[in-house]
Amino acid sequence: MLISSAIRVGLLGAAGLLSGLSAQAQKAVVPRSRTFVLTSTATVPVPPAGTKTLDLWLPVPHADASQDVSKLTIDFVEPAGGRTPTKIERGAYGNQMFHLRLTTVPTAPLVITIKGQITRREHLNLRANTPTAKPAKEKTDPNLARWLAPDRLVPLDAKIKQQAEEVVAKANAKTPLQKARAIYEHVVSTVTYDKTGQGWGRGDIYYACDARRGNCTDFHAIVIGYCRSLGIPARFSIGLPLPAERGHGEIKGYHCWAEFFTPETGWVPVDASEAAKNPDKRAYFFGAHDENRVEFTRGRDVELAPKQAGPPLNYFVYPYAEADGKPLDVARKYEYSDIIAQ
Repeated sequence: MLISSAIRVGLLGAAGLLSGLSAQAQKAVVPRSRTFVLTSTATVPVPPAGTKTLDLWLPVPHADASQDVSKLTIDFVEPAGGRTPTKIERGAYGNQMFHLRLTTVPTAPLVITIKGQITRREHLNLRANTPTAKPAKEKTDPNLARWLAPDRLVPLDAKIKQQAEEVVAKANAKTPLQKARAIYEHVVSTVTYDKTGQGWGRGDIYYACDARRGNCTDFHAIVIGYCRSLGIPARFSIGLPLPAERGHGEIKGYHCWAEFFTPETGWVPVDASEAAKNPDKRAYFFGAHDENRVEFTRGRDVELAPKQAGPPLNYFVYPYAEADGKPLDVARKYEYSDIIAQ
C-alpha cells in the first residue's frame, strides 16, 4: 500500500548601456522583474535488486538579493512500511536542497514534484561602467577566499596565469575592473557558443581554451579561472534560463553565469555566453544579469548536505541519487508558468 506525503516548507531565509546616464537618471533605474511558478519533477527509477538505502537530493531555489521564493511545496508518494526522513538542507554558499532517504526501497518509479513561486529581479551593477554611480548595498561574502581558489576543472597553474596576464597586458588593463573587462571581452570575442562534438559542457578550462567553443559552463570557466589567477575573486552560479517571452512551457536545459568582485564595485554580474550568442547585448552583459533566469546553486565541486558517498559534483543543477552509495540516473522535467499582473 502506498501513502501520500505532501510537505510544505518555508525557505531559509543594463550596465553598459547605462554608462552615459547622469547620476540623477541612474537613481531612477528600476530593475526589471518577472514572477512565475516553477515546477521541478524528478523521477527516480527502481534501484537494483538488493538495494538497502536510496538517497535523493534535489536543488531548491534559494532567496537572495535577486530572487524571492515563496509558496514552496514538495510532493511525493512514498512506499509503505517505514518513516521517510525528509528535509530541506542548507549547504555551502547558501545553497539549498531537498534530501530524501528511503530505507524501504520502492518497487515502482518514485516521482517527486517541487513547485514554488519565483520573483526574479534583473541584477545590475552600474558601477561596472560608471565609477560615479552609487554603489549597491550588499552583504559581505564570507567566502571570498574560496572564490580565489581553484576548482577541479579550473586549475590556477602557471599556464592559466600566463594566459590571463597576456590578455590583460594586450588590453593595457591596470585596475582589477579593467582586467576583468579585458578578460570578458577576450572570451566573448574568441569563444564560440557551440555544443557539438565531445568535451563541451564540463567547464574544463583547458578544453575551453584549446577548443575555443562550448556552452555557458565552458565560457565561464575561462572568465572565472583567469580572474582568480590574477587575484580577482570570481564565483559561479547555475540554474535555469527562461525565454524572454512571457507564457508557459518546458525548460529543456540549464544555464550558468558568473560574478567578479572588486572593492570599488562590489560584485559585478557578467554573462559571457549570452553576450556571445547576442552580440547586441555584449555591453549589457558586463554588469548585468537579466531577469529571465532562476538560480539554483552557487559554486562547483559541490558537496551535498548530507554529504554524498560519491565525489563532489562538478555542479549541482539536476537531481542526484545514490543507491547504497552508488550514483543512480534520475529523469527530470522543469516547467514554468508566468504570473501576469492584471
